[in-house]
Amino acid sequence: MLFRAFSYGLFISFLGTLPLGTLNIAAMQISVTDGLRPALLFALGALLVEMIYVRLSLVAMDWVRRQEKLFRWLEWATLLIILVLAAASFVAATSPVVEKNVILSSTLPRFWLGVSMSALNPVQIPFWFGWSSVLFGKNILQTKESFYNIYIAGIGLGTLFGNSVFIFGGRLMVDTLNANQNTLHWIIGGVFAVTAMIQAYRMFFVKKKPL
Repeated sequence: MLFRAFSYGLFISFLGTLPLGTLNIAAMQISVTDGLRPALLFALGALLVEMIYVRLSLVAMDWVRRQEKLFRWLEWATLLIILVLAAASFVAATSPVVEKNVILSSTLPRFWLGVSMSALNPVQIPFWFGWSSVLFGKNILQTKESFYNIYIAGIGLGTLFGNSVFIFGGRLMVDTLNANQNTLHWIIGGVFAVTAMIQAYRMFFVKKKPL
């Protein structure tokens, strides 16, 4: 039973990390401009916050249900962050001298950058709230400390594997194609811009379902 909880947590987390989003694209850009180690530290910071969010949602489901206003403010914060990241990438792309994204390559340690960006990303809260509710209903997840811990461990590992696809994929793209840094900034800036449009569409046009 514990292995099932671990496996479901890992599998759902891995697949949930693969669609383009703020954190995985940021991790890819850090790997391209700063190297693998900073990108992995960023990913570890991001997944730590995700694991904390899941743990809190498991023990405080009733409280989570009532935080619609908080989620709304976090959605606006996420949209602002994505727009700033897109703008920073486009500025770096238009510079005659090869520059890095001033946000993602700031002096802030990459681990803490990952922590702060993940903390402001509200998408993962309703995502895991929904999946955890489904797993409770199917008796795959139980209200026991051992189940919580192994489930969260699987989530953390799945998120790390998913982000690694972008981190190592970004490096492979650079090494294989010998791509120009400015071209990569244009591409990643475009991805952030599309992500911002998707985020705005979800905020304004997708009807929210009650948690």
